[in-house]
Amino acid sequence: MAEAAAARSALEGLHRPGRHGKAEGAPGVTLAELQGIGLASVIVRKGKAAQASEAAKRSFGVDLPETPRRAEGKGIEFLWAGPGQWLALSRDGLSAGELEARLAPVFAGLASVAEQSDGRTVLRIAGPKARDVLAKGLPIDLHPRAFRPGDTALTVAALIGAQIWQVDEVPTYELAVFRGFALSFWHFLTESAAEYGWEIR
Repeated sequence: MAEAAAARSALEGLHRPGRHGKAEGAPGVTLAELQGIGLASVIVRKGKAAQASEAAKRSFGVDLPETPRRAEGKGIEFLWAGPGQWLALSRDGLSAGELEARLAPVFAGLASVAEQSDGRTVLRIAGPKARDVLAKGLPIDLHPRAFRPGDTALTVAALIGAQIWQVDEVPTYELAVFRGFALSFWHFLTESAAEYGWEIR
């Protein structure tokens, strides 16, 4: 019997621990590709928004956000991705298909659920220069007055579609990009971060 193909990083060979760019002083940012992330899209069916939110509350202890926000529940996060749409995220190391299988019965008859884990790459950028790095390619305002922990946005970064959310006030940001554009997006991040020094730990 043939063995299942092992999942491979879209950044294989590039995501190497160490210090890069400017060598003097503390690195301006740290970069990481997040592994073991489960992703699924959840799109509510017509007239079922209230019931879908109730189902999420019962199963995960979280309200589905109605504005561009991130909501964290029991073992899952929901990122607003448009009216009646969310990107569900799990950090439990689920294999492809497992998050969809977990969500489908919760939202049966209320929302359509589609697995996204193998289709997107999730990256994290953190540190005092994170905003400066991202400002080189993102057309949105990341100033603390405009974009705070828990906020999310659908945007473009260096002409690549992305969803970004702020995790904390370090600041730490996470971004999901389609796997086919991950390499181009990584080049944007590392080139933008070079003048500040960047590190993979």
